[in-house]
Amino acid sequence: MMKIKYSIVDVFSQGKYTGNPLAVFKNTGNLPDKEMQQIAKEINYSETTFILSDVKNTGGYDVRIFTPNEEIPFAGHPTLGTAFIIQNELVEEPVEQLILNYKAGKIPVSFNNQDEVIWMKQNEPTFGPLLDKKIVSDVLNIGHEYIEDDFPIQEVSTGLPSIIVPLKSLEAVKKVNINKEKYYTLIEHLEAKGILVFSPETYHSENNINVRDFADYYGIPEDAATGSSNGCLAAYLVKYKYFNKSEINIRVEQGYEIGRKSLLFLKANERNEKMNVYVGGRVIKIAQGEWFL
Repeated sequence: MMKIKYSIVDVFSQGKYTGNPLAVFKNTGNLPDKEMQQIAKEINYSETTFILSDVKNTGGYDVRIFTPNEEIPFAGHPTLGTAFIIQNELVEEPVEQLILNYKAGKIPVSFNNQDEVIWMKQNEPTFGPLLDKKIVSDVLNIGHEYIEDDFPIQEVSTGLPSIIVPLKSLEAVKKVNINKEKYYTLIEHLEAKGILVFSPETYHSENNINVRDFADYYGIPEDAATGSSNGCLAAYLVKYKYFNKSEINIRVEQGYEIGRKSLLFLKANERNEKMNVYVGGRVIKIAQGEWFL
């Protein structure tokens, strides 16, 4: 019987059983696409990653990401969780930086041993269409008065596009309840399939932003911690000077409504007409085992 090794980690964690869980499979280059998809569906986490080889290729490690429904070109919490496993289980000696090769491009990941935060540098953002407040509020099942007037609703991408929706309060964030029929109508002709809503009001005063993220298209009704969408959020906050400056270094809380409290760190700045976006978090290993093929 053939078998492959895997590990389970919690990413953007504040302690065991918090953050977003991730399954990481190693040395899977010979697995057919169909089996990777079946494994991801069986695991049923928001994402599962497959490291194709235990050794570096073209300067980095080739990695593929699958949601329960389909493969995606990039995602945030899988990047940090996979890099953590490579650093702790595959490299002979700890390194300061790794490169993960995705369909969306090369993503550098760096390690800070002092505070145990792992950082990824995401692709330079692109900004897509602006969306109508009334249409989006109907998707969110909230009144349009809960959506900010001073900032737009916009599609943003740093590798995996997301619809960024600024809300006025934590109360508004809590009220969101996706109307699936209107959601699928909204995303039908958009590149972005996920929706991130955020508020400057938070559960904990030391945090700067509260977030919820919805991506039913990928089989993720609500995500516990979304590194890709938060990268899009970081770019959005800088572009529109949400904090009245073109540079941010903030803490984001997510996952509270689904019982998976998560903490993400966002840094972004604009330098010489180029935007730099970094998303960081802590990773904890939960389990390891063998998967029978």
